[in-house]
Amino acid sequence: MGIANANGSAEQAPALKFLIYGRTGWIGGLLGGLCAARGIPFAYGAGRLESRAQLEADIDAAAPTHVFNAAGVTGRPNVDWCETHRAETIRANVVGTLTLADVCRGRGLVLINYATGCIFEYDADHPLGSGVGFKEEDTPNFVGSFYSKTKAMVEELLKNYENVCTLRVRMPISSDLSNPRNFITKITRYEKVVNIPNSMTILDELLPISIEMAKRNLTGIWNFTNPGVVSHNEILEMYRDYIDPSFSWKNFNLEEQAKVIVAPRSNNELDQTKLKSEFPELLSIKESLIKYVFEPNRKTPKA
Repeated sequence: MGIANANGSAEQAPALKFLIYGRTGWIGGLLGGLCAARGIPFAYGAGRLESRAQLEADIDAAAPTHVFNAAGVTGRPNVDWCETHRAETIRANVVGTLTLADVCRGRGLVLINYATGCIFEYDADHPLGSGVGFKEEDTPNFVGSFYSKTKAMVEELLKNYENVCTLRVRMPISSDLSNPRNFITKITRYEKVVNIPNSMTILDELLPISIEMAKRNLTGIWNFTNPGVVSHNEILEMYRDYIDPSFSWKNFNLEEQAKVIVAPRSNNELDQTKLKSEFPELLSIKESLIKYVFEPNRKTPKA
């Protein structure tokens, strides 16, 4: 829709053009696919995040209206990798992200930064099962893993950049159950799983919302998960009921889990008041799981 200027003629809103970092990553790849499907022009950044000159060259070449950062280090096969590769983790997750934010600020560009909500853990003020979630302004309280430490550091520093939209993603899930990064795929392949309710992100629903957030030029910190919590067992029960009736699993507790991992894992509930207020159509985690993940992949007959 055009905007009337002082002469009474209509001015068209500037056309969108996205510059995306994280081409080889899961979220970056999905984001490019969404842009292509929606006819939004986009380009993938070729520069390394810690190289200011390369980032400026990317922006000069693409001339974007918005920049998305889905790059960074999470560790392969998991975050335990970061415990023994600390300098590399800092370079990507702290130095790289801050450099990109600073370059974008200098160009007057909004940066949509896919961050993490794995910087909190249940505590006395936010007990497990209470429904009291951590809010955007709360100070991170989970320092169990080096990965989470770097993410909390950079989130605190990014508060000083008025052009950055920080999206706290948690335990991301998509309808692609073959993707090894998918939380559902991960836990179906584990020998044993813990059973703890958590806030999680259904990418099929929330990635399109992140595009809309860019269009609205929203900035600041956002808890980027579906409202409510879901436990490991509840997800695996859905998997059994919708996908594989013969599927079974075994649970173990946090003490037993600690024996087979290097760094502790974050478990928490994030408050969704802010995101739900901006996007009232946002589904609860269990509704979103059924609509976007399990119904499209259903292999069992409907009851």
